[in-house]
Amino acid sequence: MFKISLNGPDRLDIEMSGKLNTEEMKSALDELVIKSQNIEKGRMLYDVIDYHLPSLGAIMFEFSRLPSMLGFLKKFERAAVLADQTWLKKISEFEGHFFPGLEIKAFDRDQKSEAEAWLMS
Repeated sequence: MFKISLNGPDRLDIEMSGKLNTEEMKSALDELVIKSQNIEKGRMLYDVIDYHLPSLGAIMFEFSRLPSMLGFLKKFERAAVLADQTWLKKISEFEGHFFPGLEIKAFDRDQKSEAEAWLMS
């Protein structure tokens, strides 16, 4: 499951659980691009409920869309990741080093209010 909600003029809330297949990945990436069209200096709250690696086909599709996804990420200044797994939080923050202008900070899933406060600061 990949659910994307526009939360105000400059914020996307994303919920992910389970394993994404190719069709679900395509749908999710298309929806991300569409819902972020008018966002500038945006914020993202990414809630990883139950993480499973996507299917190989989904990963390949994601790589094929890398140029458009880089344009998508440039619309955002901050992303807060809610996750229970320590390794997932560390990888999320590490990924932030690859995208200039985007700061990523990870929180435990029960720290949603702290994550939202950080996004707005």
